[in-house]
Amino acid sequence: MTLAPRLQQSVKLLQMSALEFTTAVQHALASNPFLEDPDDSDPEAAATPAPGVRGETADMEGQPAPEPVAAAESPDGDEPPPDAPAYSGDYPTHTSSGGDSDLGQWACANVSMRDRLSFELGNYHLQPRDRLLAEFIIDALDDDGYLRTPLCALCTAADADINPLPEESEWMAALRLVQQLDAPGIAARDLRECLTLQLAALPDEDDDTRALAQKIVQEHLERLGKNDYVGLRRALGCGDDALRDACALIRRLDPKPGGRYSGDTPVYVVPDVFVDKWQGRWRVLPNRSAMPRARLHSAYADLFRRARLDDRSPMAQELQEARWLVRNVEQRYTTIQRVAEAIVKRQQMFFEYGEVALRPLMLREVADDLNMHESTVSRATVSKYMTTPRGVFEFRHFFSRELATESGGSCSAAAVRALIKEMVDAEDPAMPLSDVALTQQLASNGILLARRTVSKYRGQLRVPPAELRRQH
Repeated sequence: MTLAPRLQQSVKLLQMSALEFTTAVQHALASNPFLEDPDDSDPEAAATPAPGVRGETADMEGQPAPEPVAAAESPDGDEPPPDAPAYSGDYPTHTSSGGDSDLGQWACANVSMRDRLSFELGNYHLQPRDRLLAEFIIDALDDDGYLRTPLCALCTAADADINPLPEESEWMAALRLVQQLDAPGIAARDLRECLTLQLAALPDEDDDTRALAQKIVQEHLERLGKNDYVGLRRALGCGDDALRDACALIRRLDPKPGGRYSGDTPVYVVPDVFVDKWQGRWRVLPNRSAMPRARLHSAYADLFRRARLDDRSPMAQELQEARWLVRNVEQRYTTIQRVAEAIVKRQQMFFEYGEVALRPLMLREVADDLNMHESTVSRATVSKYMTTPRGVFEFRHFFSRELATESGGSCSAAAVRALIKEMVDAEDPAMPLSDVALTQQLASNGILLARRTVSKYRGQLRVPPAELRRQH
């Protein structure tokens, strides 16, 4: 179906990140004479948001705390002082000594793929030999993130630090570790392995769709490349809807995961809302500094009406677009705020107790509660961030699939990952828990999962296999 121009603009604005949205509104203000910035009369009212880097955020000191828009009941009654600013997590706060802040000081330096992977590798407790093997693999990656060199050729007898030469099982253990360090698909040896790794790393994808996509990648990738959907449907014996979903999932993957490290533009994150606890209740506060405003320039609009120009003239079109933008900007704020409130309402236990208490939540549940279409809620959660006492999280972080428990209840996949992390942190370093042991411990807590699912969740947590965690 063809969307009306105003609806197209509304959808486009809603799915933008805070920085993209600010840029779009500023461009409209500069190019459309019928728009003006209501803050122009009070320059100090529109402070420039200080960007965070890769999930970090900073808010400008001296900004008044916004009024609470919504509040949710909380199990206990902590009462921060009413004039306290929204807590921004354990992140640096920028102190302004007057004048315009230089955004250059917030820019992150571009980090190469190998530097990034080596940094991630440093977070693991490994034996020197295991670490050296992983470094050999990292050094051998090409710019696309692939390992084109055979494992056995990565080092020779001349390398005194790696004597005796590694066996194939050692290389494979090191390779599995590197493949889970950062971006899924890194250190794959071919396109099939790259896409398979990314499919396995998807946190909450439908299992049937994922399984069909994996079969296409492993057995019918050439057919997919030729868009031979008739042949795929015949070979797989699946329906049109299932095939379409699986192919769409594959096309969302990144065939060159190393390319994301070569960009020249740093990635910033600006929170859309703040979440804090006030008078025993969790509340959602809009980030005023990330909310550019636009309104009709009344004087110009009155002049146009008195001139009685043709409704199809370019000026008339600009006036119509200005009206659309003003309405759509306000609608974007309202939608993001309502979705944030719905998330906080349902995930209060997370804010109290952390990841272990994250409950299952689907987009459909929020959409039904807010009387919105599911696609609208989806757009309102992508690239939207909230600053909470537990850190900065994308809205999507709070949506996690439901897993059944032995008692007939349910828990979220995110909560299971948190439990696995707790088990690994408490294990005996000399006898680390294997995936089978982790599966058994979860089962003893009433959570029944397949070993491969536990292995997938462990990989998502960047926890190496048991053989690489063992400390002699």
